[in-house]
Amino acid sequence: MKDTIESLLSRALEQLITDGLIETAVALQITRTKDAAHGDFTCNVAMMLAKQAGRPPREVAQAIVDVLPEDEGIEKVDIAGPGFINFFLAQENTLAIINDILEQGERFGTSHTAAGEKVQIEFVSANPTGPLHVGHGRGAAYGATVASLMRAVGYDVDCEYYVNDAGRQMNILAASVWLRYLELNGIAFDFPVNAYKGDYIYDIARGLQNEHKDTLVFPADEVFSDIPADEPQGGDKEAHIDALIERSKALLGENNYRLVFNAALQSILADIRQDLEEFGVIYDNWYSEQTLADRGLISKAIEQLQAAGHVVERNGALWFLSTKFGDEKDRVVIRDNGQATYFASDIAYHMDKFERGYQRLINIWGADHHGYVARVKAAIGALGENPDNLDILLVQFANLYRGGERVQMSTRSGSFVTLRELREEVGTDAARFFYVMRKCEQHMDFDLDLAKSQSNDNPVYYIQYAHARICSVMRQLNEKQLTHSIENGREHHGLLTEKHETELISKLDAYKDTMHKAAFNAEPHLLVHYLRELANLLHTYYNAHQFIIDDANLRDARLNLINATRQVLHNGLLLLGVSAPETM
Repeated sequence: MKDTIESLLSRALEQLITDGLIETAVALQITRTKDAAHGDFTCNVAMMLAKQAGRPPREVAQAIVDVLPEDEGIEKVDIAGPGFINFFLAQENTLAIINDILEQGERFGTSHTAAGEKVQIEFVSANPTGPLHVGHGRGAAYGATVASLMRAVGYDVDCEYYVNDAGRQMNILAASVWLRYLELNGIAFDFPVNAYKGDYIYDIARGLQNEHKDTLVFPADEVFSDIPADEPQGGDKEAHIDALIERSKALLGENNYRLVFNAALQSILADIRQDLEEFGVIYDNWYSEQTLADRGLISKAIEQLQAAGHVVERNGALWFLSTKFGDEKDRVVIRDNGQATYFASDIAYHMDKFERGYQRLINIWGADHHGYVARVKAAIGALGENPDNLDILLVQFANLYRGGERVQMSTRSGSFVTLRELREEVGTDAARFFYVMRKCEQHMDFDLDLAKSQSNDNPVYYIQYAHARICSVMRQLNEKQLTHSIENGREHHGLLTEKHETELISKLDAYKDTMHKAAFNAEPHLLVHYLRELANLLHTYYNAHQFIIDDANLRDARLNLINATRQVLHNGLLLLGVSAPETM
């Protein structure tokens, strides 16, 4: 009905232009009213046109209403306040939503609005240097939910995980595993400050020991001879770990070093895959960073930028002139030692995304990547693509609280709560729901105690309980050997005149608009808030009225209404990756 009102108003504005009252129309903003006393929809167009028309907003509103075409779906139109135009829908029009929901089922709310647009969403993409922790969980839940919402409105969406399996952090991981392997084989030394220390490193090292016994062991003197001092001994922790990486490569040789490297990578990557799948996050593609170099894509991207005059040599290094495209400074892409930077890999990766046919790219990154946005968009522009076709959405990490105390976490030290531990403690449903309750850029405090509670204060429990309550009503109906005729209910929807019923019907009618707004704006929290409000209306209705009553006509109408509510709760929870239980 919102589209119909927009069409009627557009035609009215065209008439006002013809009449000379205004020169040009403006973008219409039609919203649902918060109070049913003000109708179903309202528009502020008269206030937006008042200056242009040179008249008070209420006079402009009256002029619009005077030329507004009639429509049988609209019962009346009022002017309120400073010039709002309020639309009251005919009852048969508002009641039609119940039929629509019952007929369309899980398809209700979906559309083909964005059909044909191919989108890639890249999210999480955490370095495979350790298990996913609760900080990664928010990006995972957000990315998967945005993908579900976009698919629901017609986008052709692929989800991708960019595996950072090249670079210094992976070499630190490999060195950490090998050093723990040496410890397990009786070699004593002080473990580096800057190495990875979690228990999972021991687990990988133990697997190496079981498979290769002591064939990869070297004495401590050979390993640490002439290695720069570590931080506790007054040295530089970065220089210390980098030297140990080079020593491990020299002692192990290329094949054995790659054996250790791959054991660490594959073990952690398998763990990440399992965690995400059990969290309901499924990827269409896992993309290896290493393949960029193997396929020559990094060289191809740099050569393309050079040919366009966007890369120059300075002191033996190659620099991308990103300041020409709005970045704060130019960026090194090839170091003076001939090694490509991480940024060079990222340029090649985004070039390949567009070459794979994606029309729109969405990167979901942690908020700590804020400074990286301008340079990536600059690179896309330099490659001849439209930077506006890349959206970078920044997600704040979640702060975890237990018993009112914040849980401290550090990946490098191994002191963190894993995503798996979170799921085991609060369940996948609560974790998925809590992670998308707020805008992605807002800080989030994840209250473990609240997420586990079975109370009305726990929003996911409250919504799921509304769904289960409706299912319980239908079970009670069967137990009393009564039947529910959907068709009879359809014929008597006009009996649904109680305030609780009209409010519930109006909220059901708002589902599609809300879901579409959440999809097109990448804002799952809008759907979360909607479901909480819908659940509240259902619980209030449930507490105020009986559904299993002697009057079959009113009973069937009410059962249609609550079953339509159950379907919308189910559909919304499904998009959030949360289950809709029938019993609780």
